[in-house]
Amino acid sequence: MNKSDQAYKTISEVVKILNLKSRSNQKIPTHTIRFWETKFKQIKPKLLSGNRRYYDKSNIDLLKKIKFLLKERGMTINGVKKLLDSDHSNELDEITNQTIRTNNIRNKLSNISKIIKSLKK
Repeated sequence: MNKSDQAYKTISEVVKILNLKSRSNQKIPTHTIRFWETKFKQIKPKLLSGNRRYYDKSNIDLLKKIKFLLKERGMTINGVKKLLDSDHSNELDEITNQTIRTNNIRNKLSNISKIIKSLKK
């Protein structure tokens, strides 16, 4: 059963949504998101019992933007901070949202392709 888009997600679910990978591809790199939390004051997950982090849609969208700017655009953490704090963040929203939508469509097409291949077998 899939969670709705509006439901809070765990840090592991967010890592999968962002498609983050560790260098060794063995562990889910939740440490990356925890690190970004220390660098970007805008990321505010809900902390519940046992300090478990839960992220809402706005936090996940912000993490997608940060990942896009750091990994796809090659910006520095300080550069991303300045951009998120600047008046140009609306322009940034448009650029990243278009890229995120494109990536989401690619992921959906890939999943459909996998389903079709498994049905053929």
